[in-house]
Amino acid sequence: MSETRPSVLFVCVHNAGRSQMAAAFLTHLSQGRIEVRSAGSTPADAVNPAAVQAMAEAGIDLSSETPKVLTADAVQASNVVITMGCGDTCPVFPGKQYLDWKLDDPAGQGVEAVRPIRDEIERRIRGLLAELGIETA
Repeated sequence: MSETRPSVLFVCVHNAGRSQMAAAFLTHLSQGRIEVRSAGSTPADAVNPAAVQAMAEAGIDLSSETPKVLTADAVQASNVVITMGCGDTCPVFPGKQYLDWKLDDPAGQGVEAVRPIRDEIERRIRGLLAELGIETA
């Protein structure tokens, strides 16, 4: 079954905020119908606490997530690669769809500043799901 599931990779430099929130929303909203990855070129030590708090307010637990390093294998294994407006570069492979979502950086921000970023990410994830033909509740 996993061969037919679309796969999406979210990339941001530190893999601690935007890409973690996007991956969590896509995992939650797709209910396992999409293989989801996230990674960064220079991953942080931990996920941004304000992002964890903002996502908890949306009913999604990020507390056990950890930033992961970006590998060429992760890019190659994904159908869609989405960079999060942080200027990160990914290896480019033919046949992949590449998108760049320009989003404010939540690093060093409080939860009040992270909420609108979270909400914009959710809006874009819902659009991505529609584009991929996957309905959400």
